[in-house]
Amino acid sequence: MQDVLAILLAGGVGSRLNILVRKRAKPAVPFGGIYRIIDFTLSNISNSDLTCVAVLTQYKPLSLMDHIGDGSPWDLSGRTREVRILPPKTGEKDWDWYRGTADAVRQNLDFITHRPSREVIILSGDHVYHMDYRPLIAYHREKGAKVTVAMMPVPWEETHHFGIAITDKTGRIVNWEEKPQKARSNLASMGVYVFDTSYLIDALKNSTIEDLDFGMHLLPQALNETRVYAYRFEGYWRDVGTLESYFRANMDLLNPNSGLDPEAWGTMTNVMPHGLSYDWPPAQVLCEGQVENSVISPGCLIGGRVENSVLSPGVVVEKDAYVKDCVLMHGVRVSRGARLFRVISDKEVFVGEEARVGFGEAKVANERFPKHLFTGLTLIGKGAYIPGRSQIGTNCIIYPDVTVEDYPKDFVIKDGSTLEKGSK
Repeated sequence: MQDVLAILLAGGVGSRLNILVRKRAKPAVPFGGIYRIIDFTLSNISNSDLTCVAVLTQYKPLSLMDHIGDGSPWDLSGRTREVRILPPKTGEKDWDWYRGTADAVRQNLDFITHRPSREVIILSGDHVYHMDYRPLIAYHREKGAKVTVAMMPVPWEETHHFGIAITDKTGRIVNWEEKPQKARSNLASMGVYVFDTSYLIDALKNSTIEDLDFGMHLLPQALNETRVYAYRFEGYWRDVGTLESYFRANMDLLNPNSGLDPEAWGTMTNVMPHGLSYDWPPAQVLCEGQVENSVISPGCLIGGRVENSVLSPGVVVEKDAYVKDCVLMHGVRVSRGARLFRVISDKEVFVGEEARVGFGEAKVANERFPKHLFTGLTLIGKGAYIPGRSQIGTNCIIYPDVTVEDYPKDFVIKDGSTLEKGSK
């Protein structure tokens, strides 16, 4: 669809993912073993035959830019296909940082105006889902809409997290509520918008709001000016912007009835940003190793028991170690006799022998980040060292790069605690 331009918003801080986004943008967070979160939207773009996409980056973009490269893994490179990474521009004194989702697009209007298109589709890089955008665009044209929003029903108790639409019988949006405390509908925005190009350009140029946002400003404005429609989506979709939703989405990979199936969806990823794809040997399960209902990526070596977990490439689980209900990213090593339960671990973490991580009273929320960790998960940052025979409770955060010197003498981290470098 060469007459449709895609704009992928990938610059959010994603602070609710806590230390997972300390050194990377949220869309660059590893997911499901071999993927990163942004792979799902990029794959949707490619599989929908969209040929030109601008990726708008801002917060800690280096790992994201490295992952995307020239777009070749998603067939977005060549004479008629391209992916363009657009960071904020430099202003007179400093970087002119994006101030809202629509402001990010406004600051890159030159990209839109110099590439003739009939519509612009605005997408988010931090959702896990599979969607063919072609029926959405066809619906937009059929309705004669200036703006169309992809939407789906969500549980009523979650409506305060979303933009909510009230529609008439034809699907036209007649009222909009942005993250309402008491919603009148449970039809929620997926963060996917189709705009007629000319209308989008005029709306962005004419707005004087600095912190310009699609859901907060442009959509309510469009309701007063023109025809705005809701496109109902049926399928798997999850916003993985919190630690709990990120964990649940990874666990959905292990449930054949969840609807999450990256392989069947044709989800693509860059398997060799730092080397050749055959650098990782096949996964090995030793004779004493056991694996049950888990994702085991290339390069993993399993000598202990892994149950209901998602392991990225290069994870080692030694003999007599036990990993249950965990998400372990690249290069994590779980030493002999260690026990991990409901742990999310970033890359290159070392867990010493006989360590116990994630066992305790799940009702004790994290003291420093009670809204981030409160369901019994334990979070370990990149490159952290977990000493042998240490005991780390639930809802704990172990910061990146901590060493044995940062632990208390008894190596006990109580439920809800946070350990940083220099904590002692």
